[in-house]
Amino acid sequence: MADELKRRLVHASGSGLVALYLLADALDLGLTWGRFKIFMVVLATGTLILEFIRLQIGLDWRLYDVLTREYEQDNPAGYALYMISMAAVVVVFQQDIALPAMLMLSLGDPISGAVSDNSLQRVKPPKVLVTMFLVSTAIAIPFMGLVAGMAAALGATLADGVTLEIRTYIVDDNLTIPIYAACLAYLALEFGPIPA
Repeated sequence: MADELKRRLVHASGSGLVALYLLADALDLGLTWGRFKIFMVVLATGTLILEFIRLQIGLDWRLYDVLTREYEQDNPAGYALYMISMAAVVVVFQQDIALPAMLMLSLGDPISGAVSDNSLQRVKPPKVLVTMFLVSTAIAIPFMGLVAGMAAALGATLADGVTLEIRTYIVDDNLTIPIYAACLAYLALEFGPIPA
């Protein structure tokens, strides 16, 4: 249980990346959206290098024992998928879509995890789905309005609440939450009948 709490806190710390970008002007950091994209790609690349070393060479830091789950010992760990998906939405989408998608992963996922029993189910229980949807909607509305925010929240909820399995590989929601959220937000903003 203590390790699970540590994982959730580390998960939530990713919201600091969004805060860094949002506060960049006030702090006079010169962090434009273009530079933030480069920064995120560098972070994701560093994470991939660490994962390669861990899986192929056998880097065995105690930190990995605490922050990775048993099934991640021989597979890409959730933290790597987390950084890849965050970098992907930043590179592909505008900031009003990418930033809330990042927050849905960093904040929405650990909050929905707190109300879950942590068992692997094809579809999570309704209270988990509702929690993820409400938290994600609240995150998204300030960035993109109600309609697109609800669309993004629906994407995050589907990614978090419905287990995707390809052959025998379970696709981690750390990879899918920001991507589903950003894609549905984009579609709602581009083709929705009501402006954001």
